[in-house]
Amino acid sequence: MENNVRPDSMARIDSIELANAFIAEQVEAVRKQVGNKKVLLALSGGVDSSVVAALLIKAIGKQLVCVHVNHGLMRKGESEQVVEVFGKELDTNLVYVDATDRFLNLLANVADPERKRKIIGKEFIEVFADEARKLEGVEYLAQGTIYPDILESIKQAEGKKAVKSHHNVGGLPEDLNFELVEPIKLLFKDEVRVVGEALGLPRKMVYRQPFPGPGLGVRCLGAITRDRLHALREADAILRDEFDKCGLAGKVWQYFIAIPDIKSVGVKDDSRYEGWPAIIRAVNTKDAMTATIEEIPYAVLNKITARITAEVEGINRVLYDLTPKPTGTIEWE
Repeated sequence: MENNVRPDSMARIDSIELANAFIAEQVEAVRKQVGNKKVLLALSGGVDSSVVAALLIKAIGKQLVCVHVNHGLMRKGESEQVVEVFGKELDTNLVYVDATDRFLNLLANVADPERKRKIIGKEFIEVFADEARKLEGVEYLAQGTIYPDILESIKQAEGKKAVKSHHNVGGLPEDLNFELVEPIKLLFKDEVRVVGEALGLPRKMVYRQPFPGPGLGVRCLGAITRDRLHALREADAILRDEFDKCGLAGKVWQYFIAIPDIKSVGVKDDSRYEGWPAIIRAVNTKDAMTATIEEIPYAVLNKITARITAEVEGINRVLYDLTPKPTGTIEWE
């Protein structure tokens, strides 16, 4: 498993028994790779990075240094939750970096999705390099890369255009001094969850909502502005709150809000009101390579719409995306 091609002979990890065998294999491989050196891990708190963290803690313990970067593109309360769970409950070596201004200043006026992803990915590495200079013995960078990331980033030999690049696959600076540690890079998302269960992670963590590496940066469509980003964060929190209340949170694989950089005319307090549309995306999938649309009861959609338009400044419409993958990707950018 030293390259980026999943062997045909590799059995799907669909049981705790197979997951335990995979864990044992990767623990041995990580120990052999890093020796007594320290490893930096980009810990977003999502499923992939959390599973990598647990696996590396099992393999090398306190040699692991988890770095959580708040790039200003996190969901509401996300960074606070990461600090609470990993810094306090799990007693992990956790470095918290508030780089909000650093990221948003670089992203100002950048509308192209690929440029945004590259900027965010490159800056992540720069932040890690800054943290690494403060530590001794760090030679490795761990990442929660999974197989769909690799598949969607590779340009096929016959000339097919890659669907999109991922911040944790390719695009790394040529002068990067870290060697990569990617223990789950050949797994699909459902397999990652089984491994997480086998590692003893809390169920709420293992089945946490998927979140892209660039965070809300690829859901604040087009050039990111702080006011639209704030509106997106608040609207997304309302969507998640309502899904929790009606039981859809455990039924729908991924759900979120996207807000494009367009405005339409609306009415508020009997006056003309120009605002952004909030687009609801709710999909089900096993491997993230294809996705189907979840049917949301109209009463729930109506409640979400009423709350978002009443509680979130700057939004005057709520739309529901009915497009499966393919032809649409799960994320809008």
